[in-house]
Amino acid sequence: MIRDAYRFLIPLLLLAVVAAVTAPWLVPFFALLAAFVAFFFRNPRRITPVGENLVIAPADGKVVKIAPLAPSGGEPGGIAVSIFLNIFNVHVTRSPIGGTLARLEYMRGRFKAAYDDEASGVNEQNILTIDGEYARVIVKQIAGLIARRVICWKRQGERLERGELFGLIRFGSRVDVLLPGSVQVLVKVGDHVKGGTTIIGKIHA
Repeated sequence: MIRDAYRFLIPLLLLAVVAAVTAPWLVPFFALLAAFVAFFFRNPRRITPVGENLVIAPADGKVVKIAPLAPSGGEPGGIAVSIFLNIFNVHVTRSPIGGTLARLEYMRGRFKAAYDDEASGVNEQNILTIDGEYARVIVKQIAGLIARRVICWKRQGERLERGELFGLIRFGSRVDVLLPGSVQVLVKVGDHVKGGTTIIGKIHA
């Protein structure tokens, strides 16, 4: 369980203690909420595959979209892979490649349902540009209808190892991975992936 859980878990446990004295019938309610918080903020151990040219899934969830990217803003085209996280998925996010966090941008926005393709462009999000040895990969932590906070623990200029935790999205969301054209995508729409474990692509020089 990650540390962000305690700001929710401790008040619920205190309320359960108070309820045990004043209103015992409320104890199961607070205990159930506390159990859900502990479940949601879980951080299972993951073994990251070895291989310099691999791109791994940054989050758990279902692949809902794979689409070509047109060149934009001086950046060459590529491929976008979108992963939808429901409320029961693990919500920590991991770096898909090893490299330097060259840019970190926070974008205010709306809170449309995360499974809606429009969410990628209009919802609140963190945009991380990671410069690796073989490719530049962009990861978007996108808030959803229920998720109201996207969190990144890393700062611009810091090093990220492949599979390293860098953030969290609270309570249902979406993660987009923008890959260069040199990446061979190895997943398809409908696949379920695990962050830090599932290989979603291979970089070809």
